[in-house]
Amino acid sequence: MNRKELIDAMLTNKEISSWTKKDCETFINCMTNTIKTTVKKGDDVSLFGFGTFTKIRRAARNGVNPSTGEKIRIKAKTSPKFKPAKGWKDMF
Repeated sequence: MNRKELIDAMLTNKEISSWTKKDCETFINCMTNTIKTTVKKGDDVSLFGFGTFTKIRRAARNGVNPSTGEKIRIKAKTSPKFKPAKGWKDMF
């Protein structure tokens, strides 16, 4: 499901039946931007029953180029991480 399909699916939800397509798009944009900026600052975003967005630091490490077999050095980096809530994982 992409962003457009998510917006269309939200419009079928009876709890927000008064929302327009533009309202749904604005909500999704605002929510994703807020999560991105909050996690980038180093704070976690926890959504009860859904999961937690965090920022992690990956250490530098050695790797191998699979096509040539050459050893390479992979730089340290910071990246986002999502951990789904237990109830959500248990659904599967």
